[in-house]
Amino acid sequence: MSLIDKRQHAPAAERNREPIVAVLAEHLPASGTVLEIASGTGQHAVFFAERLAPRSWLPSDPNPIARDSISSWRAIAQPPNLYEPLAIDVTQAQWPHLVTTWQQQHTPVSELRAIVNINMIHIAPWIACEGLFAGAAQLLTVGDVLYLYGPFKQGGRHTAPSNAAFDRSLQQQNPAWGIRDLEAVCETAQTSGFVLQATIPMPANNLSVIFHATDGT
Repeated sequence: MSLIDKRQHAPAAERNREPIVAVLAEHLPASGTVLEIASGTGQHAVFFAERLAPRSWLPSDPNPIARDSISSWRAIAQPPNLYEPLAIDVTQAQWPHLVTTWQQQHTPVSELRAIVNINMIHIAPWIACEGLFAGAAQLLTVGDVLYLYGPFKQGGRHTAPSNAAFDRSLQQQNPAWGIRDLEAVCETAQTSGFVLQATIPMPANNLSVIFHATDGT
């Protein structure tokens, strides 16, 4: 039976994948499984899995069309360290249970050591950011990594006119969306037991923001 190609293509994923993978290679733990939240088309998942081995890559997305795209990218590229996507919605409190159930069903798997989330929190309600950190706190242990990528405001201000225009367009699409204040994100992270490790300027006025899990004290 021939494979039905359901791959989707996002031009932004092609543009930003090289800068992002360079940061990930430096800051992710050297081994273990990386859970990607909101994997979208799956272009990043394939690209990162191929370049970040021996780490394993576990993609996810709440959208079934996106999961079909991820599965198609995986089937065509066939990286051995890329798993099938999970149906994770971080606005649902039970999402960490889906991950632990998957781990139990796929033993032996390498330990989950990092969570990566690219270009999500500004195109989702604020509860998605809160749910991401709250769930990550249940899955990661001391020293593990939570990585965010995207545009952020700093000190309550946009860092570029293009980001301000983008923010207006997002809020016109959905008033619950919008570019987030980095300080508010860091406060949410701290509430869930994460500490800011690094903020790295990226192309097109984006940031890589790296948090480490703590013991919560």
